[in-house]
Amino acid sequence: MLKKILVPTDFSPLAENALKIAAQLAKQHNGEIYLLHMLELPLSQIDAMSSHSDLPEAMFFMKLAHKRFEEAMEKDFLEGVTVHETVNFHETADGILETCKQHKIDIVVMGSHGASGFKEMFIGSNTEKVVRTSEVPVLVIKNEHSALNIKDFVYASSFTEENKKPFKKAVELANNLGARMHLLVINTVNNFYTTAEAEDMMNSFVAYSKPNSFTENIYNDETIEKGILNFSKLIGADLIGMSTHGRQGLAHFFNGSISEDLVNHARRPVITFKM
Repeated sequence: MLKKILVPTDFSPLAENALKIAAQLAKQHNGEIYLLHMLELPLSQIDAMSSHSDLPEAMFFMKLAHKRFEEAMEKDFLEGVTVHETVNFHETADGILETCKQHKIDIVVMGSHGASGFKEMFIGSNTEKVVRTSEVPVLVIKNEHSALNIKDFVYASSFTEENKKPFKKAVELANNLGARMHLLVINTVNNFYTTAEAEDMMNSFVAYSKPNSFTENIYNDETIEKGILNFSKLIGADLIGMSTHGRQGLAHFFNGSISEDLVNHARRPVITFKM
């Protein structure tokens, strides 16, 4: 499942954080990395380049991209990993999605600066659009991690019928990683389930997709996002996962503000699966 890993890069420290994690995954699963450098050029130049690839501007940007790729390849953490150099002239999000289809990518690993919390983590960046529209799972890395050893994987969901497809993908990932899934229903004042209701929903999903190792959890909090963050902190989660709706993206889940003291706890990697 993790044989082909796409890492979009602008060669910034944030992108390097994602590349480090991708390298770990590639080594663990005998995978290969497609390092995608997006060249966002004015539309007129892109049109010209598509028909005249020998234009000086095209040659300049291609050479610059290749130079930066070669510099990235000298990093110690990439030793022994197969890395394919890929350049795309489309707008970043569209180029990422196109590259996924072209190379049959299994997972996208992206860096994100994220001013604060989950909501801001994606707003105003290409990451938000990729998360919303990608058919393959998107792993968002917010900070530098010396190692990503995923043992405890929180999967938050409303466990409704439309969530079964992304849940199946999440189970495949967890089983692949040898991670324990912590299925999570968040109860809020406006979104309340009885224990029996929540357990029935989670049990039907477990019967459907059969995670190798899992727990079922109901957590009460002021908002869904606070509940996910607080529960993840409580169990020391290594990864937080959830499904996203193509039209609404993360706003489907996260529509409130997160207080400053919770921001630090949002630094765990987050993986999304499209409904």
